[in-house]
Amino acid sequence: MDSIPHGAENEADQPAGDRLGRVAGAWRALDASANRAGEALRVIEDTLRFMLDDPFLTQQAKDLRHDLAALLMQGGLQHRIALRDVAGDVGAGSRSARPLGRTSPGDLLAANAARAAQALRSLEECVALIATGMVGGFEQLRYRLYTLERAAIGAARSADRLDGIQLCVLVDGREDEAKFSALVKSLFAAGVLMIQVRDKTLLVPKLVARVRMALAIAHRHADEGGPRPLVIVNDRADVAAAVNADGVHAGADDLSTPLVRRVIGPQALSGRTAHSLAEAEAAVLEGADYLGVGPCFPTTTKQFGAFADQEFLRGVAGSISLPTFAIGGVTLERLPELTALGIRRVAVASAITQAPDPAAAARGFIEHLERLEPLLRHP
Repeated sequence: MDSIPHGAENEADQPAGDRLGRVAGAWRALDASANRAGEALRVIEDTLRFMLDDPFLTQQAKDLRHDLAALLMQGGLQHRIALRDVAGDVGAGSRSARPLGRTSPGDLLAANAARAAQALRSLEECVALIATGMVGGFEQLRYRLYTLERAAIGAARSADRLDGIQLCVLVDGREDEAKFSALVKSLFAAGVLMIQVRDKTLLVPKLVARVRMALAIAHRHADEGGPRPLVIVNDRADVAAAVNADGVHAGADDLSTPLVRRVIGPQALSGRTAHSLAEAEAAVLEGADYLGVGPCFPTTTKQFGAFADQEFLRGVAGSISLPTFAIGGVTLERLPELTALGIRRVAVASAITQAPDPAAAARGFIEHLERLEPLLRHP
């Protein structure tokens, strides 16, 4: 004898009105979840558009919202509105006694991403009772939302963490620890708030020692009343994680951003180099905290086969809110060319570290960028 699913043995014995009522309830639940999902996605879109000024992520949110609307017009689901019963909704008057607790764009994004995800899950469950073949469509939207959530909240967090940081100085290990220490101290004293320790020639033990030294100097600088500069490690996610550096910057041929995140954890910064707008957009969706774009100009520290064109740089500056540093041969004389494209941040190596007075050179960059900041904010 075939087995009977639990509960099914009594289905035929139940009044038809009860069965129809449950189906009608599924339609009403689907309608409510559809409304919640659409509302939450609209808040996410508006937050990205008006608070983060991020055209790329705004478009991602808009596409997701429009695809949800299109899915809800398929399989007869548009008829859900006929069963809407606000007056008969037992939960319509229910209100949470707790305040919303929104204090930042990141809070808005997190709360509404959670709301949208819950609503999409409810849609999956309810549509299984009405149009089983459509379950996969809502599941795909939910996974797309998870990707958008990570990118959007990451963009909000990065905007806060890198606020006021327009210059990152790339420093090598110098000839010895004493010279490295003197260089880092002078840069922090000049107002540099972010350095990247980049030296391809140092063996791992010496690289670890240099990064630890830079971190100790950064902490002492903060203890003495100054801001705490960030210390980033180039390429070596393992080194960054081992010494609790502030983050790691990985190139296109290094570990992917998701793998870097597994190594350094959720709090450290994950920077990514992008050589095209497509690479920049991919890095955003993969969870990068900031971008390095270029190479912009010829440089004495590295040979390049091609350079970033103006269309690429202008496109990144105009469509992505993630903090973005132009890199490669950047000098004080070339800054106006970059800032004219909307670039607000630069990463500089030899123009500062090989200058007769690195601290003075760094101050020159900082002062120039600070003068341009009001124009960049209000073009």
